[in-house]
Amino acid sequence: MPLSNQVKSAGFTLIEMVTVILILGIVVVGLSSFVIFGTRIFVESSAVDQVLSQSRFGIERMTRDIRAAVPNSMRVLTAIDGSYQCLELLPISASTSYLDAPFFPQATQNSLTAIKSVRSINAAQSVLIYPLTSADIYNPQGTTAKRFIIQSVTESGDQLTITLTQSVRFTEASPLKRLYVADSPLSYCFVNNVSSVELRLYQNYGYKVNQPVPAVMGNGVLMAQNVVNALAVNPAVILTPSTLVTNAIVHLQPVFSVNGETFQYNHQVQVMNVP
Repeated sequence: MPLSNQVKSAGFTLIEMVTVILILGIVVVGLSSFVIFGTRIFVESSAVDQVLSQSRFGIERMTRDIRAAVPNSMRVLTAIDGSYQCLELLPISASTSYLDAPFFPQATQNSLTAIKSVRSINAAQSVLIYPLTSADIYNPQGTTAKRFIIQSVTESGDQLTITLTQSVRFTEASPLKRLYVADSPLSYCFVNNVSSVELRLYQNYGYKVNQPVPAVMGNGVLMAQNVVNALAVNPAVILTPSTLVTNAIVHLQPVFSVNGETFQYNHQVQVMNVP
């Protein structure tokens, strides 16, 4: 008998193809929603982490400088319209105890002696003895004051001879013979830039009788963003001045906002140094 070869064709029906396409479509939509949702969570968590890191860095840097400030060097200036709020202070570069110095009503002289400091003391720095007010630090020196400029420093064993740029006498002696050395003041300013408030650090603008505003101190260095304090009614910084029995305290309370969520610092920093 002749052999008959029958070829049976195989394939998909239209209904099967439509069903597969529908199933694939449902799977793709589900996967894309999952990917979009995961991406959104990642972006939002990254934004929150960035703001937290910035805020933490800014607060920690302010805390470090406040604790290392010359006593009574802090002053706060807030704009009436809430456009800025600045905390100014004078960081200590070195500290020691003086052995001999000219004090009122003694005759003026251009040098004093002190115990050698752990940190170096250099020309052009300021030397301060017994500053009790911010005016003692920022006002012009004259020849009788509490802050003067160093011209040179010489060492002899554990003793320093500090030569000043002019013949002077200090207004008052420190009960514990403390002597502070500093470079230049710095300011932390919360500046309102319409959409949000930025924390900026300003340096190297020199000593000013009146506390300077951000516009005259340059651009500053950006420390943190996304601050939302209404500075005129909800200040980010509150200064409690020192008294005869307590040190000065700086209250840091900036409010940060990210992705519709807000968080506020309530941080108190005590000025550790005394005249």
